[in-house]
Amino acid sequence: MTAKPKFLLEKDDHATIGQVDDNEVDRVAECFKGRSLFITGGTGFLGKVLVEKLLRSCGELKRIYLLIRPKKGKDPQERIKDIFQNVLFDQVKQLRGEEHILQQVVAIAGDVLLPGLGISETDLATLRNEVSIVYHCAATVRFDEPLRNAVFMNTRGTKYMLDLAQTLKHLEFFAYCSTAYCHLHVKTLYEKPYDPPANPHQVMQACEWLTDEEVAAIEKKILGDIPNTYAYTKSLAEALVVEKFNELPAVILRPSIVIPIWKEPIPGWTDNINGPTGLLIGAGKGVIRTMYCNSSGFGDFLPVDVAVNGILVASWRNITAGTDSTNRVAHMTSSNDIKVSWAEIIELGRWVIENKVPLNGVAWYPGGSMKSNYWVHYICMILFQWMPAIFVDALLILLRYPPVLCRVQNRITKGFEVFEYYANNVWNFDNSEAVKLRKLMNNKERRTYVIEKIELDLIDYFTNCVLCARRLILKESDESIPAARRHMKVMWVVDKVYKGMWLFGILYMLYRCFFAS
Repeated sequence: MTAKPKFLLEKDDHATIGQVDDNEVDRVAECFKGRSLFITGGTGFLGKVLVEKLLRSCGELKRIYLLIRPKKGKDPQERIKDIFQNVLFDQVKQLRGEEHILQQVVAIAGDVLLPGLGISETDLATLRNEVSIVYHCAATVRFDEPLRNAVFMNTRGTKYMLDLAQTLKHLEFFAYCSTAYCHLHVKTLYEKPYDPPANPHQVMQACEWLTDEEVAAIEKKILGDIPNTYAYTKSLAEALVVEKFNELPAVILRPSIVIPIWKEPIPGWTDNINGPTGLLIGAGKGVIRTMYCNSSGFGDFLPVDVAVNGILVASWRNITAGTDSTNRVAHMTSSNDIKVSWAEIIELGRWVIENKVPLNGVAWYPGGSMKSNYWVHYICMILFQWMPAIFVDALLILLRYPPVLCRVQNRITKGFEVFEYYANNVWNFDNSEAVKLRKLMNNKERRTYVIEKIELDLIDYFTNCVLCARRLILKESDESIPAARRHMKVMWVVDKVYKGMWLFGILYMLYRCFFAS
């Protein structure tokens, strides 16, 4: 078993928030009081947390309209009820009452892929007469999404949203939720617009003319040095928003890599296995044994609740001060305040899974390492990931069970194609706007909407992440943890015996080659 990571035991310096004065007013909540909002992407990871925070901390808002894609046989408002069954909303339901929040949150049937967003005339009239704040968060976050689909979802969908925004009678704020990783040719990204890689209107027009197969055939040529369709289409969408700066009170918000909740309402909550959570699960199950990665490099990670706090505080500032007197681009990033290297993340995750929260059904004892040489990584991947996967799947087939591990390794290999680009490059992000906003907030606001350097115990944070992944994604109960610990000890013995046999075999072959004669 590995020792507790020492670098995590020391508390970092953090901003001290003073006592809250009874006379202090939550100006962020006041800003939303009596207003109606329109949100796309409200059923996604960031969108759910945004809706929950608005209902819990800005409860006097009038209405939240959520764009919901119709499903056959399912009423859109019923889908909202289904969303509120998620444990994420338990606290706000207890605080406000489920009936009350169901009255505040109203489904608008539509789809960002359709002209006019596919919204009925009746619903359009409601939005035009009532909505004053818009958050456009809808996007496909698949990095391997076919280019034509990504353009229609991320770029043309943004154009449709801007077209709608121009018809809203009381619009005071339009926020486009972009990403800090959409201008990858810029190693230090500042809070300003950047030129897109192509004319977004021409790209949309070309994708409408051509078929999926025709676009796929020229995708690599179109992307050029940009590694994936996500970054490409988000940068095109930003350009569309910038075009409307003189016509709309629009801003671009760029969160970095959004990760599970830090604090509120459920530490560690997530609804997906993207980013570090997927790495933790893969490594914890023993199916990821090697990574091609600059171990001293770092990614910019931001807990989703802190990202949402930044969105709400930026909204308050722009609505009250006016977008003409504020910067129209703001970053929600963390690396200027706290840097955690890839090596530290792996060390931490391994320690948590080995010693605190093991996973069920571990295929092999968690281990392996990061490689700075691609070919060393490739050989290790064949030896320690693919060969065991083929061996286990062959046994499963002989025992008349469906094979599993080769399919898992295919998914891991595909994911690594995306991950390796980001893991072997480092970007820096200016966060001057966040620094300015911190100085404008009173103590009550700073406690309610934390956007500053936080006292983050990384061991506790990753423990919460693994626990939530266990419960919510892997559907593994807490009662199974003792059995998982016992299984982990068995796999530790198996791992040592297996490695010992390999070492003995190698030494024996060397002996036969050089001394037996």
